[in-house]
Amino acid sequence: MTAKEKLRRAIEELSEAEAADALELIPRRSQRDALEELLDSAPADDEPTTPEEDEGARESREQIARGELFTAEEIKRGIA
Repeated sequence: MTAKEKLRRAIEELSEAEAADALELIPRRSQRDALEELLDSAPADDEPTTPEEDEGARESREQIARGELFTAEEIKRGIA
């Protein structure tokens, strides 16, 4: 039995309320992009950071505090 066949069978067993809840998930799922999917399914990073990484993060936070940052739109224009 294919995954779609299993899904159809499971849907038939749902109550009306459960079906309504399931319907709410489908549009949200289709609105997600591939990167968001990948990041959500990635394992948590549990490796310790290096002193160099800690320094880079500290510098980045200071730049943000000073307002030295780019908006997503500015980055997109720079890439295009």
